[in-house]
Amino acid sequence: MTPKIDIAQRRARLATRHRLTTPAESVLAAADAVVALHATDPASVHLSAWARVKGDGVAELESALYEERTLIRMLGMRRTVFVLGHENAALVQVACSADIAKKQRRLLEQHLGTQGHPENVPEPARWLAEVEDATERALKARGSATAQELSQDEPRLKQQLLMAKGKPYEAIANVTSRVLFQLAVDGRIVRGRPRGSWISSQYYWAPMADWLPQGLAGWDADAARVELARRWLYAYGPAPIADLRWWTGWTIGQTKKALAEIQPVEVDLDGVPGVVLADDLEPVAEPEPWVALLPSLDPTAMGWIERDWYLGPHKAPLFDGTGNIGPTVWADGRIVGGWAQRPDGEVVHHLLEDVGADVERAVEAEANHLAEWFGEVRVTPRMRTPLERRLAQ
Repeated sequence: MTPKIDIAQRRARLATRHRLTTPAESVLAAADAVVALHATDPASVHLSAWARVKGDGVAELESALYEERTLIRMLGMRRTVFVLGHENAALVQVACSADIAKKQRRLLEQHLGTQGHPENVPEPARWLAEVEDATERALKARGSATAQELSQDEPRLKQQLLMAKGKPYEAIANVTSRVLFQLAVDGRIVRGRPRGSWISSQYYWAPMADWLPQGLAGWDADAARVELARRWLYAYGPAPIADLRWWTGWTIGQTKKALAEIQPVEVDLDGVPGVVLADDLEPVAEPEPWVALLPSLDPTAMGWIERDWYLGPHKAPLFDGTGNIGPTVWADGRIVGGWAQRPDGEVVHHLLEDVGADVERAVEAEANHLAEWFGEVRVTPRMRTPLERRLAQ
């Protein structure tokens, strides 16, 4: 008989394992608890850490990223930027980033050969390899540099591409960002400190060999996928297999091969088939009532593609048009509303369902706590959603 794991138990695991009820002892522990922190929006990383550590947040995260360097910002699953500890970063580099690197290299070489402006680049593969090597040498000479500085040192980074020729959105752009993207996803360079404050999305680049002299651990690709799947299943399981495939960006074949090695147990998730680690069938204790204000793209909110069991009917006001979730209010393992910061610094929220007076008071207290933590900083999510836009006015 297929074991059953109900929604209440999934919500209990989410609360405890994602460190939303018991603060983590460090930002590294908080990141490891969810495998990786989303970092497409730089503010989200700090807010996700704050929700799980409840310390200073900014200073501790910046120390871990730029001084101790126990965390690293890198391109990973689904061509998304994440912040990870070294162990998980090594797995992601081999299990996810390497495949992305191959696809993006082929695409860039194709564009250089067919959409160059004013002329196409002859022998684009050789040209790209030469420019990458020259750019990396320039970066090593400087120690760290911005994209603009590197394009001054290596003028070929100013090569242009004419994209979407003849279309209303036709555009001409330099290849600078795409070459740096390629070097980063190949693990040759890394994003260092931001050019401005912690909410800035522009970074100084540094050679990976200088940033992490010890490097990342080497893994066989199949073994890395097995271990990454195991860690995801512990943090996010039990779950349908489709959730793992979506989160990693793997093919069906890669996902099946990794799971065949793990041999998880099939379970019934209230009528939905899922899997769980074989040694993880015992229920976890129900936590005390809790609330949390999580930022846009938080790893908990974006951890599954099948979200009904914690999102309910609230997708329309909380997601943008491309599937990115905005700031959310959580209560006892489910999303019950959204929040935003207004220009005067006030953190406001709106509940999308009746949660009772006790939960309302707890959410209000958490919003006040977050407003105090923000201080003079003002944050607008990069991916804006209908409810966040309305509340922020």
